[in-house]
Amino acid sequence: MPEKILIVDDDIDSLKLIGLMLQRHGYEIIAANAGNQALSKAISDPPDLIILDIMMPDMDGYEVCRRLRANADTRSIPIIMFTAKTLVDDKVAGFEAGADDYLTKPTHPAELASRVKAILARSAGQRRAEVGKGMTIGVIGAKGGVGTTTIALNLAAGLFIAGENALAADFRLGSGSMGLSLGFENATGMANILTKPAGEIRPSTIESEISTHPSGLRTLLSSSRPKEAQVRYPIESAVAVISSLRTLSKQSVFDLGYGYDDIVSRLQREMDRLIVVVEPYDVTLKMARRLLQELEISGNDDSRIHLVVVNRSQSNIQTPWNEVEHMLGKELRAIISAAPEVAYQAARAASPIVMYQPNHIVSNQLIKLAEDMSVTVRTTAGGHMAP
Repeated sequence: MPEKILIVDDDIDSLKLIGLMLQRHGYEIIAANAGNQALSKAISDPPDLIILDIMMPDMDGYEVCRRLRANADTRSIPIIMFTAKTLVDDKVAGFEAGADDYLTKPTHPAELASRVKAILARSAGQRRAEVGKGMTIGVIGAKGGVGTTTIALNLAAGLFIAGENALAADFRLGSGSMGLSLGFENATGMANILTKPAGEIRPSTIESEISTHPSGLRTLLSSSRPKEAQVRYPIESAVAVISSLRTLSKQSVFDLGYGYDDIVSRLQREMDRLIVVVEPYDVTLKMARRLLQELEISGNDDSRIHLVVVNRSQSNIQTPWNEVEHMLGKELRAIISAAPEVAYQAARAASPIVMYQPNHIVSNQLIKLAEDMSVTVRTTAGGHMAP
């Protein structure tokens, strides 16, 4: 697939000339003749590179560049400013706005092509380097009360036991129960971080808000205080949290709660793997089917989504596992047995189940799921899909 370049210039002749020249080098070209149009196209159809003029009627190139850098969806796109403004101060302003390179008109076509090739090669190298960063696993419930937090917590604990330097994070402000399960009564680390501007959220910022369980498992937690649910935060801050946690942990597991809103819609795109938790009952399965449809509409790779059935109680009216697969159109990754007593005892002991009774059948099932997710993530990151 050819690399895609967005050219932004209010001079139609320049658009055509630059576009034709780059098309001859094998690039796919999209064009915009105004700043707002450029922002819209960059967000809806992200290019591999943007060539940006400075002097435009509605919004100058400096402001376009700043807005692109402020948006989590576009901040990593390389930008070449290509303009008739030749003063040193103009070039300095371009780099301060976030440009990766600066060219003045007129420029020989060979030089432009060479700069484009170099920037794209550098960007590709940076993306390859990202593979070495920590992986993310999101856990989302088809409805409330199906064991989403239990799966997220024990998945992180299982990865930690396996030496994966795992971390558990809870995005459910005001309804977080992960901290309570671990003995942290008023852990507000996640809320404290999310109220900061995205540009201020760094690994060092997050380190001070991490709560460490006596076992050594690190967590970034939400509390169950109702007022915390009223906290409003920009989605860019949540994305910055995930990006920072990638550098702090080899495997980060995120409790995304249940249902599908604007925040979950955006955060799930930051996950390398998604676990959808369901109960084997008709109502929950219908809700799960709708959730999976939403995830499919969002353009998810089907291999990225995994189904886990949690049996919270013994019952003769549960839907058989093969019917669950048929109804949802996906194979089950794991079936977790009903074990209310050990779950209760583990919560009383402020411990994940896999650490409280590591030899219990449910612990074995949860640890096996952690092993499967770890293998799947690592093999996919290396370019090969796990069986």
